[in-house]
Amino acid sequence: MDWFNYYGLIIMAIIMLPNIIYAVKHKDDASANYNNKAVIIAEQIGRYGCFAFMIFNIPYTYFNFWFNNALIVYLSVNGALCLAYLVFWVICWNSCGKLKALSLSIIPSCIFLFSGIVLTNIPLIVFAVIFTVNHIIVSYKNAVETTHRKKTKRKVNYKDIILLLFVIFLFVLAVVGVIFGADIGNGAFPLD
Repeated sequence: MDWFNYYGLIIMAIIMLPNIIYAVKHKDDASANYNNKAVIIAEQIGRYGCFAFMIFNIPYTYFNFWFNNALIVYLSVNGALCLAYLVFWVICWNSCGKLKALSLSIIPSCIFLFSGIVLTNIPLIVFAVIFTVNHIIVSYKNAVETTHRKKTKRKVNYKDIILLLFVIFLFVLAVVGVIFGADIGNGAFPLD
């Protein structure tokens, strides 16, 4: 890849599509209740930095794939994470609980972090860390505030928790496979 990452552009389009549709259909949704300006500004800086560096590569800060078959791993893991993201959007479309907040903030965070690590894209890694911490905080606090406002008591849905843990487990396995598979010299998914 040169300065333009068209795979990153496709990944960003997949991530943004449900967000845009949701924003258009729910214009009057006042889900932004968390008012810590520093955290919100840091989240936005991380978000737009991730958007930019998923698509554009700056020379001398971007070192490309660092192991064999990394492109296959990059596309496979990001494809699985994008699919999980879309599935969670479908599952959580009309809800506003903690599961929606956490799943729809953790999965894109994993995409950005994973992409930065596999591509050895230093700015993407930095912005992904900033985004991850702040986005999860903002999403969780908004979900808690919305739940308190509605004063509804829900039973714990263990199915949703298990599904979210499964997605996180898959991400961890993918990262471990990338890291330890590269030591062998054949990459995590050898084609030979």
